Amino acid sequence: MGNYPKIDKSNALWKRSEGLIPGGTQTLAKGPGQWTEGVAPKYVTRGKGSHVWDVDGNEFIDLTMGVGPLSLGYAHPEVDAAIRAQLDDGITFSLLHPLEVEVAELVREVVPHTESVRYSKTGCDVTTAAVRVARAFTKREKVFCCGYHGWHDWYISVTDRNAGIPKAVQDLSYTIRYNDLESVTDSIDDETACVILEPMVFEHPKPGFLEHLRAVCDKKGALLVFDEMWTGFRLALGGAQEKFGVRADLACFSKAIANGMPISVLSGRRDVMNLFDKDVFFFTTFGGEALSLAAAKKTIEILRRDKVPEQLAAKGIRLRDGYNQIAKESGLGTTTCFGYDARTIMAFKDDRAPVLAQKTFVQQEMIAEGILWGGFHNVSLGHTDKDIDAILAAYRVVLPKLSRALEERKVESSLRGKVLEAVFRRVDNFHLKPAKH
Repeated sequence: MGNYPKIDKSNALWKRSEGLIPGGTQTLAKGPGQWTEGVAPKYVTRGKGSHVWDVDGNEFIDLTMGVGPLSLGYAHPEVDAAIRAQLDDGITFSLLHPLEVEVAELVREVVPHTESVRYSKTGCDVTTAAVRVARAFTKREKVFCCGYHGWHDWYISVTDRNAGIPKAVQDLSYTIRYNDLESVTDSIDDETACVILEPMVFEHPKPGFLEHLRAVCDKKGALLVFDEMWTGFRLALGGAQEKFGVRADLACFSKAIANGMPISVLSGRRDVMNLFDKDVFFFTTFGGEALSLAAAKKTIEILRRDKVPEQLAAKGIRLRDGYNQIAKESGLGTTTCFGYDARTIMAFKDDRAPVLAQKTFVQQEMIAEGILWGGFHNVSLGHTDKDIDAILAAYRVVLPKLSRALEERKVESSLRGKVLEAVFRRVDNFHLKPAKH
């Protein structure tokens, strides 16, 4: 490889979108701000397994996999067959569909502590529903969060992208630091409705952290909510509750559950979820849309039948250990790959170039090697041994290039486009420890 792709059609489409689509993208992580200008394609037209083809006909091995949903890979034949079979019967109906019951039963079987199940379309739908029902159940308003939970007011108010959110709403949301026991102990009080967190992002929970969080929530009468968009059905079939043995009152899922179809799930305690019967309004026209339910049913069956989380872990370990070994051999002691096995991220700590410039450099050179690389490994069942060999071969080319560019202080001058953008800028109460009471 070693050739930067031609992306003329991508650029032409992007030009047509300017002024027509605010922000240019429906998903921030897919937008050009997260991809190397002048090198990365902007639009793809199809995918198969772990490979995608862009509008210019370039083929890449994809390490982002739709930003999470494609646990089995693009165009999985069994899932697609289930979708086509349901399509013949219909998509959305005037009454309930049996799949609503069948999928709920499956979720109850595989996710620990599930007594009740509700559906929606996106991850932030169910995290917001969890916060609303927690407030109703506890008759409190204050919320603590840790991680990323979507675009709705209660969460995004803690970031610098909070324009348009009333201050009264902003004043009800706070953050705790992950793995910071003192932050948890000092912050959660008798006014706290719930603590919602990603039980693991890339950093492993310290021994006792999740257990301590559970205990503090019990002591203060707050609900514990796991946002399992990334950990659910990937870290383990039953998600973080299964992996770490810690009970959540409510758990939120999306992404990996339906291999690319839009569906989200809220599961948890019956006494809390019963409030959705009358007291808490959470209904949507497309909540019972049958194509996504058919995909979810088949995906969960395959995940369980084929022990997919274990397969993802094995593939991810090869990539993580391979990256770290190649970095060491390349004289790069300042970049590491870490995280849970199926989803790992790279950190760059060399002070000879800005972190985002180093990431941009690696991305543009990986793309030249035919790898669509966004700074992390999101492994799917579609990644074959041959794909992993190709990714590691690309690292053997690219990481020595980064080492030389750092040595020569030429990382930034070697970039063919702008440095990648940071998603959020830290503000006063964004992932910072709240003041003691």
